[in-house]
Amino acid sequence: MKKLSYTSLFIFLFISSAITAQYQPKNLSKEDIKKAHQWVDKTYKSLSQDEKLGQLFIVALYTNKDENHISQIRNIVVNDKIGGLILMQDDAAREINLVNEFQQKSKVPLIIGMDAEWGLYQRIAAAHKFPWAMTLGAIQDKNLIEQMSAKIAEDCHRMGINWDFAPVVDVNTNPNNPIIGNRSFGSEVDNVISSALSYSNGLQNNNILAAIKHFPGHGDTSTDSHLDLPVVSHSLDRLNSIELAPFKALMDKGIGGVMVAHLYVPSLEPAKGIPASVSKNIITGLLKEKLGYKGLIITDALNMGAVANKFKPGELDAMAFKAGNDIMLFSQGVADGKKLIQKAIDNKEIPQSRVEESVKKILLTKYFLGLDHYNPNNPENVNNDLNNNSHKVLVQNLYSNALTLLKDDKKLLPLTGKQVYYVPLEEAPYQAFANQLGAAVIIKKANEISTIPANSTVIVGLHKDNSTAYKPYKISAESKKILSELTKNQNIILNVFGSAYALKDIDISNVSTVLVSYENNDDSMTATADALNGKTKIWGRLPVLVNDQLKAGIGMDLNPASASTTNMNSTVFTTSKQQ
Repeated sequence: MKKLSYTSLFIFLFISSAITAQYQPKNLSKEDIKKAHQWVDKTYKSLSQDEKLGQLFIVALYTNKDENHISQIRNIVVNDKIGGLILMQDDAAREINLVNEFQQKSKVPLIIGMDAEWGLYQRIAAAHKFPWAMTLGAIQDKNLIEQMSAKIAEDCHRMGINWDFAPVVDVNTNPNNPIIGNRSFGSEVDNVISSALSYSNGLQNNNILAAIKHFPGHGDTSTDSHLDLPVVSHSLDRLNSIELAPFKALMDKGIGGVMVAHLYVPSLEPAKGIPASVSKNIITGLLKEKLGYKGLIITDALNMGAVANKFKPGELDAMAFKAGNDIMLFSQGVADGKKLIQKAIDNKEIPQSRVEESVKKILLTKYFLGLDHYNPNNPENVNNDLNNNSHKVLVQNLYSNALTLLKDDKKLLPLTGKQVYYVPLEEAPYQAFANQLGAAVIIKKANEISTIPANSTVIVGLHKDNSTAYKPYKISAESKKILSELTKNQNIILNVFGSAYALKDIDISNVSTVLVSYENNDDSMTATADALNGKTKIWGRLPVLVNDQLKAGIGMDLNPASASTTNMNSTVFTTSKQQ
């Protein structure tokens, strides 16, 4: 890979244009853009070198930690003059009050970020949970994903958040991936691209910055980078066609940020054990020069074991900046990092123009997000604003549209007019589903299946624990045995309230009907029961390759019971071939 020297890179940058931001609001006039650059230039000139370096850092603020932690963050904001915060768990009102305080103490308003892939619920338990990306990947009308992220943007504004570190664009080709899995839109590149673009547009069209992650692709890993350094050992051809493909497709769509993963990718970085997040070859050589990305480049969290176990705080930040990152996220050593970056500048290892490039990009993005000034947020009633009926209606519609019917050999759906039995299996709650099905459905526990009359219609619900996105999806041997027993003399509707990967090693050859609901919570169970009762259309498509029989893209349409057209169609969708 041919590399430009830093000197020639910056000559090119300055000849071609002034510093630009990848993201800017729509319909800006030339005068608006001129004002933006004037503000950036004026602000940049007003900053001391120490304040410029401070813009490169984002640190974490937790409200579930003690007052000592809050004081430490307050001191970092005031003394190290950092560029932003990432909000962690868990008290929304307290976070608003602290952000208001810290913004008042900052010469340049802070950019406030959060991991909110499935909404603010990811960090704030009182907020409403939106579906995981894997569930969204099953939805065919991608406009619905944009509606969802627009609502997340609304919730972000309510909190004073400017940057949602989402969406994940990793292509999840490894069912055993311990950290991506449900966070990916699926195993098919085209579906990941279209889903991620809709998600990003919903944020950025509502003035919340997006960040596609985790460059150069975390989808085929079996190690959790929070604990250790994963290795992605694919060839360059494979990386270009799968892992890198979504990033390449989305980079010219105005998406404001790219987050770089803590992964070792030998095909892209020859030096052994060097994570992508601190690799100059990957960040400067590939992402900036070869792919031409001009937005904000931010590290994944620098407290993660993949890097934190190998490098000292501060040292790690300096390495990340040298490699080409604009922002060091979750820094554990701001003061030391600033000193080491300055030392590298003094030693001519990094030109000052690198600082100017990154800081002006950060400032321009802040301006476009409305951070040339700061308006305090009101914490009153915030929990209700983040979790109300408007959320519930939207979320249940999303789950309804994701439902995927893989087979219905005996035409058991919809359930209208049938006597139905329901056998809940696995470890998670099921009552919301039972309640919504209606009083005519008879619940039978696993030890009562012998009392079900032969040739009955029996729903078997596999209710997996979805309290986090990382829970195991595998079905117990006991549940498989009960399912096998029931198929001998009953008409089975198998309903998976969990990952489609749960079907990987389940024999469904004698099961008439298989429906995947993807998640086990009140919203998904309510939406599923309504669909089974013929109230809503089922038309989702499998977003992942499960096994040789259950390939990505398969699914059947089932119209509502009231529809006059024929209820059942054959499989009508397969994901287009990856480029």
